[in-house]
Amino acid sequence: MVSAAVKSDFGTADFYENDRLHHEAKYLVLSFPYSNGGFLQLNYGENMECLLKGLVAIFEHIGGVPTEIWFDNTRTIVTEIIKGGGRNVTERFQRFCEHYRIKPVFMNPESGWEKGNVENKVGYLRRNELVPVPRFDDLVKENKHLLDRCEIDMQREHYDDDDDRFISKLFEEDKARLLPLPSVPFDTALYTTATTDKYGKFTLDAGKHRYSASPAFCESIVNLKITSSDVIVMDKDMHEVVRHKRLYGNEHERMDWLPYLTYIARKPRSLRNSGIYDMMPQTMQIYMDNCESKERGRVLKVLAELTERTGFASAVRTVDEAVRLNATDPDSLQSLYRRTYADVPLLPPLENKVLLPQQKVIPFRNDLKMLDAALKKGGVSNG
Repeated sequence: MVSAAVKSDFGTADFYENDRLHHEAKYLVLSFPYSNGGFLQLNYGENMECLLKGLVAIFEHIGGVPTEIWFDNTRTIVTEIIKGGGRNVTERFQRFCEHYRIKPVFMNPESGWEKGNVENKVGYLRRNELVPVPRFDDLVKENKHLLDRCEIDMQREHYDDDDDRFISKLFEEDKARLLPLPSVPFDTALYTTATTDKYGKFTLDAGKHRYSASPAFCESIVNLKITSSDVIVMDKDMHEVVRHKRLYGNEHERMDWLPYLTYIARKPRSLRNSGIYDMMPQTMQIYMDNCESKERGRVLKVLAELTERTGFASAVRTVDEAVRLNATDPDSLQSLYRRTYADVPLLPPLENKVLLPQQKVIPFRNDLKMLDAALKKGGVSNG
């Protein structure tokens, strides 16, 4: 008889995304003990958003939902282990299970043998798919490739099947037991609120990670949509204000300067008292101090435009060069930016004059008599 039980667990691995190392990141594994099939999904962490997103991606790939999934007693899911073996789970996890009609089963504490199959699958998939350290440009695309590679890996004999059947063949029996996907997928994002400080910033993860909102939302409540990869700040009407890459690990702050520069460019006289000046890098403070007061608004507008084009770091580098050259006007700032970042090739001077076309030079004669004759012919007298 085919067992309906499926087991899940997280593993730890490194990966590079856009040449940036994510050290000790996480990957979710869903293991099918009967067929010995398994799937993994890389992610930045082990929070609820990562768990649910990974599960949904696997469900949609295999075209159905397991009726029963075994989980570890992670704090992401379990809020309390009740005497007698029951579990209190988080409200979002409960809603997720009800949406997909999953029966969650929790492994007993200190009963490692219950995890045997999935623990083996976690190690197997890491060795075969995540070593050496993978490098890619986009995690979403890489996770799709990983699901395809897990399918390919099933094209081998089961280690303990009397008829030497392939894992892929046995997995067809696992799939026959799946529940159909719901017509509407579960929204795995967390919707919550945060209170900003006098700089328009707020913290998440018990104060560990700090994000900017906008100076227009100083000391106020903002709406948040938090996914496994993004933190999206929204106004009271749920319109997006700013979007950040979600922080993990030892990263502490995300700052989007564009709303701040755009805001203060409309009120340049209040720069020093706005709090924005104190957050600026030192060279930018020096630059703003050296600007003429009448030019300050234009300079701030230029800095906002440069930030929107290629990011705040490029605006800062341009200001560094402007300070070095003592170029304090907005036109010079734009010229320095174009020289550094514009896609205009710098051509070397042409040294071989032989290659230049030879032109016949006609000498100019300053002959007033000829000019006077021409004027008389036209009916104009010079005198």
